[in-house]
Amino acid sequence: MGKRIGQTGLKRTFAVGVAIWGSLSTFGQERARGGLGEGPRGQGERPEQMEKVDLPEPEVRIFIEGSFRHIESNGVPNHETGSFPGRGNPHAILPQQHKWKVPAKPEIAEEPTSLQRHPFGVALNGIPIDPGTAEYWNRDPRSGWRYEALTGHVNLGIDLSNAHVQPTGAYHYHGVPHGVLHSHDRPDEMTMIGYAADRFPIYANFGYVQANDPASGIKEMKSSWKIKEGPRPSGSDSPGGEYDGRFTADWEYVEGYGDLDVLNGRFGTTPEYPEGIYHYYITEQFPYVPRMYKGKPDESFARRAVAPRGGTRGPGGPRGPRGENGPRGSRGPRPAN
Repeated sequence: MGKRIGQTGLKRTFAVGVAIWGSLSTFGQERARGGLGEGPRGQGERPEQMEKVDLPEPEVRIFIEGSFRHIESNGVPNHETGSFPGRGNPHAILPQQHKWKVPAKPEIAEEPTSLQRHPFGVALNGIPIDPGTAEYWNRDPRSGWRYEALTGHVNLGIDLSNAHVQPTGAYHYHGVPHGVLHSHDRPDEMTMIGYAADRFPIYANFGYVQANDPASGIKEMKSSWKIKEGPRPSGSDSPGGEYDGRFTADWEYVEGYGDLDVLNGRFGTTPEYPEGIYHYYITEQFPYVPRMYKGKPDESFARRAVAPRGGTRGPGGPRGPRGENGPRGSRGPRPAN
């Protein structure tokens, strides 16, 4: 088997970590997800539910000015969504003032840059692509055990476009945006859906069989990440139990296990770039949305706004030993972000 890199190992291998930056009618139904999972976690506190508001028409502008490509939108999706607020997500979709920019011509950095608490990129319809969650085991970011949004172990009210709403009212994608693909005649074709913060293009989950040969046919891309084998570490600072994919740290990269590299991308020909370019994929398997950049992400993707009712919290390093008071009791996950 190929080289293995765990999520914790990535922090050491790629130490360039960014600071915390902070249609069918069925598309209107909430996506069915599993419960909160097994274990000692409680249901958590029920946050106050926002009121649904009437939304304006979607607006998005993409233009080049100087050496940058600008993407501006009001954050209103151009497809049917789940019912927000709703079960698992108490937040209503609200108009935003999204303004991002990326280099007009992307450049590969000397080393990959790790994604932290900010959007990975933006879809062509102006909706952010943001894989991270604010939910941690015991509600403690210092633990390093962050829940994944799409594995079904925490109900975050994800809809059929793999999206939900942040406390700020920002609708955002955690995985393949099926509502966007549904507008295409063939959702199983190679479809560019957006730009990463470093400007390299993002494609949905289908690509050429041979990266540099458009005549080789189309297939669904498979990531090279898999669930670790065996039990998690024991102790008061670990949820224990077997690795099952519910936490980001449950996964490891195995070179050659799938079609894509550790960044969930590859170099090759695409319909928009027939000469070839490095490009990312959003896959149906972890990491869903890439968690690292091939180039340098633009600072316009920094999350500067303060979210209401508590806002967002970013990850910290591993927690140190407990004091003499002993471990804290278990609590349920925080409200969806």
